[in-house]
Amino acid sequence: MKKEFIITVYSENHIGLLTRITIIFTRRKINIESLTVSESAIKGVYKFTIVVLSNVEQTQKVVSQIDKQVDVLKAFYHTNEEMIYQEIALYKVSTETLYDSDQIEIMVRNSGARILEITREYTVIEKTGHKEETQKLFEDLNKYKVMQFIRSGRVALTRDPIERLSEFLKERDEFLENLD
Repeated sequence: MKKEFIITVYSENHIGLLTRITIIFTRRKINIESLTVSESAIKGVYKFTIVVLSNVEQTQKVVSQIDKQVDVLKAFYHTNEEMIYQEIALYKVSTETLYDSDQIEIMVRNSGARILEITREYTVIEKTGHKEETQKLFEDLNKYKVMQFIRSGRVALTRDPIERLSEFLKERDEFLENLD
């Protein structure tokens, strides 16, 4: 049975790694639903946050293959329940529409969104939340003709109080020290 998994990949910043990682998904015919890459809390280490719809066996195999990449320090997979996650969405609507009806302002307030910028021509609204929440606001606002819409990839942290990458790196360093 397919369900949503969040795969986190830690690496140094190497050219071509993203291509090699995406090829692993392509070969297994797994579509990437969301992809975000940024620096992590560890200096010089980057974190890929990849959301997929797959089953446990396929996800384990993909993570194992990613882990074998030379430039990858470590890869993990998690369920949504094991993670704290958010996405950000931006919506551009006509400022005239905003003035013509108070419904947009009510939607913004009720959804926990905020207005980022207002010009004569347009107003930009920002909403953070889960995909379902940002999509619902899009559908509500689109009744008034959204001019532009964009949603980011997912950003996520584990609920586990122990950073598994830090533990892995510590164990690896201890192992390497014992080899000397």
